[in-house]
Amino acid sequence: MKRSELNRYIAEADAFVAKNHFVLPPFAQWTPQEWEHQGPEANEIRTQRLGWDVTDFASGDFCKIGLTVFTLRNGLSPDGKPAKVYAEKIMFVRDGQVTPFHYHASKMEDIINRGSKGAGSLVVRLHNSTEEGQLAQTPVFVSCDGVRRRVEPGGTVTLGPGQSVTLPPFLYHMFYAVDGDALIGEVSSLNDDDTDNFFLDKLPRYPAVAEDEAPARLLCTEYHLASSGA
Repeated sequence: MKRSELNRYIAEADAFVAKNHFVLPPFAQWTPQEWEHQGPEANEIRTQRLGWDVTDFASGDFCKIGLTVFTLRNGLSPDGKPAKVYAEKIMFVRDGQVTPFHYHASKMEDIINRGSKGAGSLVVRLHNSTEEGQLAQTPVFVSCDGVRRRVEPGGTVTLGPGQSVTLPPFLYHMFYAVDGDALIGEVSSLNDDDTDNFFLDKLPRYPAVAEDEAPARLLCTEYHLASSGA
């Protein structure tokens, strides 16, 4: 992805989050220059990869297949011991933009439509996983805001503003927004994007970046580029 695209997508996500009355923490606005002055006191942000995360899953068409995430908190630590036992993200899902089929072997998560009235809905398509990591043709049972639901293999649940679904490990899911852009929250157990994302089609989690302009914000994988505190 081009740096100019990343800058634009982060700015658009920041504006959409604010429009929906969700306030990001101060480090969401730190520039690369401000990161140069952050010492070891900010190492939790660095080591746990909090902050901006934009990917097109190597699709080459971000608005069709892609996702913008801001990780607010996470329990991973450099020695592998949990500092916290939970994680939280906020995601900007554009109308029609797909996050491809994947599951997590360890993480359990609630996916929550955090948007205000009039915002888009999130469609979540579900499949159980076979032992071989393929799509099982068996019914799926999930909890939506405390109500147990049966979903046929490949079926969907649609989350309007305020609604949620709980996704246990080994449950394949893909999602996209309809009827407008959607502000989506994720509350989960520990999050490890390096080793706990299993895509149905093998896809890279993070993008390669072509530097066509200076970064306005650093991605959560880039703090080493400006950091003086690691």
